[in-house]
Amino acid sequence: MHPQQTSDTRPAPKQRVVILNDSSVARGGATGLALLSARLLREQGRDVTFISGDGGNGGELAALGVELIALGGKLLLEEDRLRALRNGIYNTGLRDRVASYIASQDTDETVYHLHGWSRILSPAIFDALTPVATRTFIHAHDFFLACPNGSYFDFRRKQICTRQPLSAGCLATNCDKRSYPQKLWRVLRQGAVRRALDLNAGWAGILILHEGMSAGLSRAGIPKHLMTTVRNPAHPFSQHRIKAEKNSRFCFIGRTGTGKGLAALCEAAQMAGVPLRVIGDDSDQPELRNKYPQVEFTGWVDQAKIRDYLQDVRALVMPSLFSEPFGLVAAEASLSGLPVVISQTALLATEVAEHGLGFAIDPLNLSNFADVLSQVAELPEEDVHRISERGFSGATSLSQTPATWISQLNGLYRGALRSETEADQHRNQTEPSLRPQMADPHL
Repeated sequence: MHPQQTSDTRPAPKQRVVILNDSSVARGGATGLALLSARLLREQGRDVTFISGDGGNGGELAALGVELIALGGKLLLEEDRLRALRNGIYNTGLRDRVASYIASQDTDETVYHLHGWSRILSPAIFDALTPVATRTFIHAHDFFLACPNGSYFDFRRKQICTRQPLSAGCLATNCDKRSYPQKLWRVLRQGAVRRALDLNAGWAGILILHEGMSAGLSRAGIPKHLMTTVRNPAHPFSQHRIKAEKNSRFCFIGRTGTGKGLAALCEAAQMAGVPLRVIGDDSDQPELRNKYPQVEFTGWVDQAKIRDYLQDVRALVMPSLFSEPFGLVAAEASLSGLPVVISQTALLATEVAEHGLGFAIDPLNLSNFADVLSQVAELPEEDVHRISERGFSGATSLSQTPATWISQLNGLYRGALRSETEADQHRNQTEPSLRPQMADPHL
């Protein structure tokens, strides 16, 4: 007789992706990408949990088969002022709820992916995720991991900031678009980020949108070996090529905050005598409607209907004053057949010019800005047609397709799980594994 053999018949835990984001309702790029990843992962049959800082999205995620855990928080701008000041720096309550979920639901086959955190979740989310850091990816959609105002831009002087984050020069500079007290609050929050984001915790990776982001993050001490470039996915606004060569109107799409350069664009368009359409919520700068009555302001437009506003457009203009980490609208417009006029500070600007997809401008030099708009308006039809066809073909795309994007993310997830398994095997051969203990930071 052979000795009786026993085996563990329990099923292996199923792989799960836990996506964390401030909001479950798309208000910007980070949330849109977080929701897109949830949908694409579910289409592949993956188990997905979405932890949002807000109160939920009315069942949209549930309809996809995504487990939604809505923490019930509010955007800082919608909170009571004192509560917002406190929770924005470190939200202990939301940290504890996320930590409790991880303690009760985590498995060795679970990967965590953090997108937006600065509007509700706060730096406390890093403490909650530290025990599972080796299976956690942090998506840097901006520079809030490094810079107090998230953009390395001095809004007062309207210039790119080259200061060391939290240095004496940084602390003494009023660069905030609202006030110096607001800047000091942002400094306190940045200090909380540095305390909570333990760079020695073995994070699976920090995902950046463009190779050019690495310099800004490195300036704050984030090591380059943690960074992996994951270009954003882009859908064309229009499935049919927009015949830009037949059109004369210029167009702006997106948020209209101070750093987006809309005021400069309106002035340059007026100087050049070219028609301009602004697509997006302009509540940040309502005075522009009165100052530039010749500009068409559409207000907010549903993503699916933007194409209807582009059929008579010659070029998209993205005049951001700060270093846009990516600039999704530029990629979407180019894939639709629109030439792109892009700020030279945007990280995509060099590629736009070198690949023949458009033109770079200095949005703070209004004379230069207006001259470029005039030149694009007067380009021969065949030249505009070539730029349009080149962008529409996707041969020199600025972005990834959704399919290649989710494939890259899946590859990173598999790599993190594989590394965790190998690390566990090594620890089992040496000493018991210890998980980091979490403590409140001293604010």
